[in-house]
This record gives sequence, structure tokens and C-alpha cells, in this order.
Amino acid sequence: MSVDVYFNFDGNCLEAVNYYATIFDVDATITKFKEMPSNPGFPMSDEVKERVIHANITVEGSQLRFSDTMPGMEYIVGNNLSILINSKDEKKLTNWFNKLAQDGFIIMPLGETFFSGLYGFVTDKFGVGWQFNLDKEH
Repeated sequence: MSVDVYFNFDGNCLEAVNYYATIFDVDATITKFKEMPSNPGFPMSDEVKERVIHANITVEGSQLRFSDTMPGMEYIVGNNLSILINSKDEKKLTNWFNKLAQDGFIIMPLGETFFSGLYGFVTDKFGVGWQFNLDKEH
């Protein structure tokens, strides 16, 4: 299992990731929205297509992960960090997610996505964002 930090940006994620990669002298992996599978039910503007859907850098063995918000989503500096829990244990992930959701707010329910067999995002009662991802890579 790993616990990673997830940063959100409002359209300047590419600049931020490249900046941090330079600071830590590491390579960045960057995927833009235009690279994800298309969905006719959710057409994207050219602006959205150029935003970053996911990026990461590795610093001394720890993952720093990044993405842009969708245009129009609330973005508040200081609230743009969340904790990402990667685990191979689906039962634990589901349990933790459900416990935090009881007194919190579900941003994205646990479910299958194009990038994960199980993923969900919840804000707990203290306003802390928690992302849960079934990790099949580690």
C-alpha cells in the first residue's frame, strides 16, 4: 500500500509539474484529457483537451500526483491537496471509503473507471479529500 499526495490545479498543472520535476531533477509522466478514451456523452472543448488529467513524479521513492480541475469546478488554493490511498485490498479500500463517507461528502462514488478497477473520492467531515484507488501495479 502507498499513501501519496495529490495536487489539483486550475489549468496550470502542466507548468506546475514541469516546475517540480525541474526542482527535484526527475522526469514527469503527463497525460492530457485529449489522451483519454472519448465519450460522446461528455464532449470536451479544446481548452479541456489541453488540461492535465493525470501526472506524476517520483521523489526519493514517493509519488507526487497532479491533475487540473475541470473548467467551472471550484478551485481554492489551500484546498487543492488530497490524500491518495493505493491498495491491492479492495475490501479495505471499500471499508475506509464508506467510513469516511458516513459523515463526509462523496465527490465520486467507488466504482470502475477507465484508469482503475475501483476508484472513489470523498471529503471527510473535516474537509480533507481522500482518493481511493485499487492498485494493480505494485
